[in-house]
Amino acid sequence: MSSVPAAVAFCPCPPLLVPAVAGRAAADTAVLRAACAAAVDAALATRPEVVVVVGGEDGCGRFGDGDGGDLRGYGVDLDVPFAGRVRAGGRRTPLAHTIGAWLLHEAGYAGPRLGVGPDDLADTLGALPGPVAVLAVGDGSARRSPKAPGHLDPAAQPFDDAVAVALAAGEPGALAALDPAEGARLLAAGVPAWRAVGAALAGREVRGRLHAHEAPFGVGYLVADWSVR
Repeated sequence: MSSVPAAVAFCPCPPLLVPAVAGRAAADTAVLRAACAAAVDAALATRPEVVVVVGGEDGCGRFGDGDGGDLRGYGVDLDVPFAGRVRAGGRRTPLAHTIGAWLLHEAGYAGPRLGVGPDDLADTLGALPGPVAVLAVGDGSARRSPKAPGHLDPAAQPFDDAVAVALAAGEPGALAALDPAEGARLLAAGVPAWRAVGAALAGREVRGRLHAHEAPFGVGYLVADWSVR
């Protein structure tokens, strides 16, 4: 029997979320960090047997015991095991799964976890007996200001605003219907994961809570949690 997630936490994955990376700017991301902690705690409160971390690009594969990432590309010598200790020959996790693992570690979650790409979420849930929680990791548009990585696009904020409305209202259909081409144009890396979660929860009754919707560095950061009935 396939498993329907009992809860979902939605978090962004800026490396600056990690205080060791942020350094003196850690205070600037403290509110965002607290919002992520609240969302993850809410999902873990359902006592899942496994947490599925979804993010990154389609086709990225699956991640589990022995895999891990690091944040050396962001100026710190910090390894982030995905599950258990990193083993020789383990797969390197994409940034979304690396930050997702860090968020679970910060929340004190030491239970089973599985990392997947957006295109693999449905099959993964279909193979799990449950109960399951999902941690969906990805940013909104990176075109929210003139100094943003993708520079300013006037469509960026309305796009992120629509995602925020869907997250707050608990509308899986609205997430599933997000335009992937427009998401790619606006450099909204979270769109594939959001669409996958929306499709997985089609027709379910969801209660949503939006914890954060901001763009301090010209990139949209949205944080929410869903409880599913």
